[in-house]
Amino acid sequence: MTLARWTEVDDYFNGLLVGPDEALDAAVENSDAAGLPAIQVAANQGKLLNLLARLQGARTVLEIGTLGGYSTIWLARALPEGGRVVTLEADPAYAEVARANIERAGLADVVEIRVGRALDTLPELAAEGHGPFDVVFIDADKPSNPDYLAWSLKLTRPGSLIIADNVVRDGEVVDATSEDPKVQGVRRFTELVAAEPTLNATALQTVGGKGYDGLMMALVTG
Repeated sequence: MTLARWTEVDDYFNGLLVGPDEALDAAVENSDAAGLPAIQVAANQGKLLNLLARLQGARTVLEIGTLGGYSTIWLARALPEGGRVVTLEADPAYAEVARANIERAGLADVVEIRVGRALDTLPELAAEGHGPFDVVFIDADKPSNPDYLAWSLKLTRPGSLIIADNVVRDGEVVDATSEDPKVQGVRRFTELVAAEPTLNATALQTVGGKGYDGLMMALVTG
């Protein structure tokens, strides 16, 4: 199988099950125009995030890594009235693009964007008494994933769901000798999840228009 066929299959399911969406399509177009990397989740993955948040009955979501706000919109749309997404973005230029996209989607009153390194803003959230969050979505710099896991555990409760994207890395995650810090960050993250007695987790490989990768889901059980 090839990327072209994977993309064709994505397009088939997206056409039937996701469909066009003016705000989401504009978010992708505006992000591309602003020069942001095209690494946002695919449409079907965005809807998966939305469905998982709905299944959780989530009222509060923490997103680590905003980019252009595409996944943020999917998550914010899953919340009931009064729900809240706090999303963290290190790059001020990315945050401005995301803010415009989120406002265009009519979700400015649902989403709070915090600008700065997540390892700086996460302690601020804790100090301000934020949390526990019902869902945490980790999709930022992979070398910091182990630290993001530690903060996610501090900012969640039993029953919360932690989701991490890009954990397969084109299959490179199995290479213990890899010198890629992203691969090593994901491997260490996975080892920590496996060793954490308060998490019940699994990981899935994915193929599609975004290539070969995968995601991890961990339920906080204690």
